[in-house]
Amino acid sequence: MFVSQSGIAVTAKGPARRGATTRGLAVQTHVVGALLMRELHTRFGRDNIGYLWAVFEPGLLALAVTLLHLAASSRTGFGMDPIPFWVVGYTPFCMFRFMVLRAEAAIESNRTLLYHRMVTITDLLIARNLLEFASAAMAMAILVGGAWLCGLGNLPDRPLLMFAGMAQLWWLSFGLSLIVAAASENSTVVQRIIHPATYVSLPLSGAFFLLKWIPHPWREYLTWSPLISPFEQIREGQFASFDSAYVYPTYVIGWSLVLTILGLVAIRITRRRMHLD
Repeated sequence: MFVSQSGIAVTAKGPARRGATTRGLAVQTHVVGALLMRELHTRFGRDNIGYLWAVFEPGLLALAVTLLHLAASSRTGFGMDPIPFWVVGYTPFCMFRFMVLRAEAAIESNRTLLYHRMVTITDLLIARNLLEFASAAMAMAILVGGAWLCGLGNLPDRPLLMFAGMAQLWWLSFGLSLIVAAASENSTVVQRIIHPATYVSLPLSGAFFLLKWIPHPWREYLTWSPLISPFEQIREGQFASFDSAYVYPTYVIGWSLVLTILGLVAIRITRRRMHLD
């Protein structure tokens, strides 16, 4: 608001308001970027292979699980090579699991940063979760690319479709991580159950199977899980020979939107009750 020469108070509108929004967005972008670099350095440091652990951690887990499945069975069906099949299933699940699991300690481990007015709990979680997305995507690219170079698999046939599935899974995981972070700050019970809960979600996620393999009526029950659709879509992106009838992006986006709104409200309530002393 400013006062004109005639003494009438005038409220800033239009370009001025948009300019303030743009500046605020730029500031928060810099904050998230700084938090991301801090998280990268704090978690992986410079010892041994340093930042490469960001890629090797999910990559080694996905590789180990892939080898176990290959030892059990080397067939998947639908013209899909087994190594890329397992890799593009378990690596995104690692992203989901790490985002939700590490949200439990996100506030406690970064409490001192909240003394800075520009840093919010949401910024902390966005930075952490962007790191998880980048780590999982790079690990998946390296493993799938390695399988292709060795003649054991193909590169993604529809990469944009795969990226869309990863983005939906990330948003869903982000919304859930907001709720977990707020709940963990207010209850020790959540801290106890979140770890086993992520393991329980594995057989319900679609990371290791296609819905086509599941008999009726269990297939219909599984379609209610919002985790299923992103994994089906990711495999559609990897394999041109596979088209799923169980990809529901609107359903997943609806879940993600509701979880994000509930999470933001929970974070706001939690921040008001927090004592930084």
